[in-house]
Amino acid sequence: MTYHPKSDFMGVMIERGFMADCTDYQGLDEALIAGIVPAYIGYDATAKSLHVGHLLNIMLLRWFQKTGHKPITLMGGGTTKVGDPSFRSEERPLLTPDAIDANIDGMKQVFAKYLDYGDGPGDALMLNNAEWLDGLNYLDFLRDIGRHFSVNRMLSFESVKSRLDREQSLSFLEFNYMILQAYDFLELNRRYGCRLQMGGSDQWGNIVNGIDLTRRVLDNQIFGATTPLLTTSDGKKMGKSAGGAIWLNGDMLSVFDFWQFWRNTTDADVGRFLKLYTELPVDECERLGALGGAEVNAAKIILAREVTTLCHGAAAAEAAEATAREVFEKGGIGDDLPTLALSAADLGDGISVVQLLVRSGLAKTGKEAKRLIADNGARMDDAPLTDAGLVLDRATLSAPVKLSAGKKRHALVRLAD
Repeated sequence: MTYHPKSDFMGVMIERGFMADCTDYQGLDEALIAGIVPAYIGYDATAKSLHVGHLLNIMLLRWFQKTGHKPITLMGGGTTKVGDPSFRSEERPLLTPDAIDANIDGMKQVFAKYLDYGDGPGDALMLNNAEWLDGLNYLDFLRDIGRHFSVNRMLSFESVKSRLDREQSLSFLEFNYMILQAYDFLELNRRYGCRLQMGGSDQWGNIVNGIDLTRRVLDNQIFGATTPLLTTSDGKKMGKSAGGAIWLNGDMLSVFDFWQFWRNTTDADVGRFLKLYTELPVDECERLGALGGAEVNAAKIILAREVTTLCHGAAAAEAAEATAREVFEKGGIGDDLPTLALSAADLGDGISVVQLLVRSGLAKTGKEAKRLIADNGARMDDAPLTDAGLVLDRATLSAPVKLSAGKKRHALVRLAD
């Protein structure tokens, strides 16, 4: 990056590693200096929570507000009915309106932790593109909006091209998605004065479409900026773990598991993640990221503490850290570990340890649990589990039992009250 920004926000984007590309570096920089700029990122409501893969752009919106501008979180109540085909190998399953509304309610809980919503000039707005998409007249839309799009150009976008190159089906419904997303930017500019769309670098084509459409229809100057698509240093997609997605809602993933995900960051990623996912000064992030040997573990704990505090609050972060200390340093049973509570009906005459490993989330299937035991990767109360046929009865479970998969994943099993 050779551009030297003058605005606070562009400085943050470039210095902390948020910037992948921008349609007009200087033009955006000057707009940010001139006054409050509204900017949006869109989120389709495909799940009841956002996950760590979304956190980069949520932090970007937070910095946008902290540097004096107005973030807009656009919920895809309309576009979720279609589904974004970007870099997917198959069509998304279609959701009912009730399911979409329930997902939006869950996602709102995440945004409220990171952004200040309200009616002030710099307060965040939460909007739903169903506001303008649900009432569209198809013929009017084709005449007024569709005529600005070239099918030849749409076919050239990588997200579409990759599907076609693999001879995988791309429905007309999905093909319309990029037109609808471009129309979102036009409507946000017209209704709310929005001048910037941000998103992951896989959204570049859609963002450029929106800028081009708005220029043609309204003759307004607007901008686009993208963030890098993050993978960890070992090539894994950010936000995924052996146990599945790392959700940001506490009711879908325990605070301890969230804290532990960050504590398990690979050494090479610590400095980069501190810059992107915390608000620590850049020079401190670089100092911590440069630590080697056992010292880097202290930096990982700081990373886990800072990210968990932003997402779940300081008290929850402290409790998770205390649990980790109890479990890992003292070999005890932490109160805050993910817990499986068994009813009398669940227990019956006894329950196998293989079932418990699956039901507690430490293994996905019975086959995986048995392999874990065979490979000496499972423990019960810190003692190696060697018998896949072991059955636990009420007497064994009279006190909570700690199950472990590997060195870093743990759960408690107890009888329900």
